[in-house]
Amino acid sequence: MTIKPLADRVVIKMVEAEETTKSGIILAGSAKEKPQVAEIVAVGPGGVVDGKEVTMEVKVGDKVLISKYSGTEVKVDGQEYTILRQSDILAVVE
Repeated sequence: MTIKPLADRVVIKMVEAEETTKSGIILAGSAKEKPQVAEIVAVGPGGVVDGKEVTMEVKVGDKVLISKYSGTEVKVDGQEYTILRQSDILAVVE
C-alpha cells in the first residue's frame, strides 16, 4: 500500500535516534529524545490552501528537520510514518 498526501502535506519517515552519545555512553530507551530529523517519503501536489497558492519546496528523499510534536503518526504495512504540512518543516538538511 502506498500513501499519497493531498494538498500541502508530506509523508515522512523518522531517522533513528542515536543509541550512544559521542563519548560512548549507551542510552536507555527512556533517555532517548524523539528524533527531529526525517526523510521525506511522499509529497503532495501543493495548490490552493486557505486561499493562498502553495508550491512545494521539498521533494522525495530530502532530509528535513521538523518540530518535535508536529504531524499525525500513522502505521502502514508495519512501518511508522508521520503526515504533516509543509509549513511544519523547519529546514532541509544538506
